[in-house]
Amino acid sequence: MELYTFVRFHVVAGRERAFEEALEEVLPPTRAEAGCLEIHGYRSIRNPQLFYIHSRWTDEQMFEAHARLPHTTKFLLRVEGLIDQPLEATRTERIG
Repeated sequence: MELYTFVRFHVVAGRERAFEEALEEVLPPTRAEAGCLEIHGYRSIRNPQLFYIHSRWTDEQMFEAHARLPHTTKFLLRVEGLIDQPLEATRTERIG
């Protein structure tokens, strides 16, 4: 069963560009992963400190493998100092 993830990041004011750079760096290698069907980054148009990642995976096992890859762990360590709220990650299944 396909897995859909939504991850929310609230970035420290003034650190938005640094977050965007980290996101731009992690997306291409993630897209190249065998189980990644799609992944995109988003920024709120009403709150410039609010970012999201939405991804779609062949299954939860492939997402688990993604979470352990060096580019993923490097990204999470890099953005840890750029966010001012805990990141929120939700794994979902599609309805309808």
